[in-house]
Amino acid sequence: MGEDMFWAIRGGGGGSFGVVLAWKTNSVPVPANLTVFRVHRMLDQNATNSSVAVRTDKLLQLMEEKFPQLGLMKEDCLEMSWAESDLYFEQFPIGAPLETLLGRNHKSALSKSFFKAKSDFVKQPMAQVLQGRSKSTAMVFVA
Repeated sequence: MGEDMFWAIRGGGGGSFGVVLAWKTNSVPVPANLTVFRVHRMLDQNATNSSVAVRTDKLLQLMEEKFPQLGLMKEDCLEMSWAESDLYFEQFPIGAPLETLLGRNHKSALSKSFFKAKSDFVKQPMAQVLQGRSKSTAMVFVA
């Protein structure tokens, strides 16, 4: 983005102002269906929630090659749209209507209070960091 556009967005500064005349965004293509999975384990074994943009058969092949100790099975995987996966990870029942996302006061297992979530790749084991935590605490891992 050019310097002139940067100052227009910020308001110009110094008592002046700017007007944005054009804006361009590049988006990432999202497949029609993606695969989500949830594998429950005790904390010392790690627990896994994930959403990946591949079909189940390709995911199982990749996970067996890269993470065989996870023991991911076809029964753990569900294929759904990206919007449906949003409902899934907020723990709405499978098949909940997409219109649920439009409501500001919807109720799910996670919406009792506000929360912020992040995800990242795990680069090395974290067992020593988490030893004092409850055995039922879930860790999030993105494949």
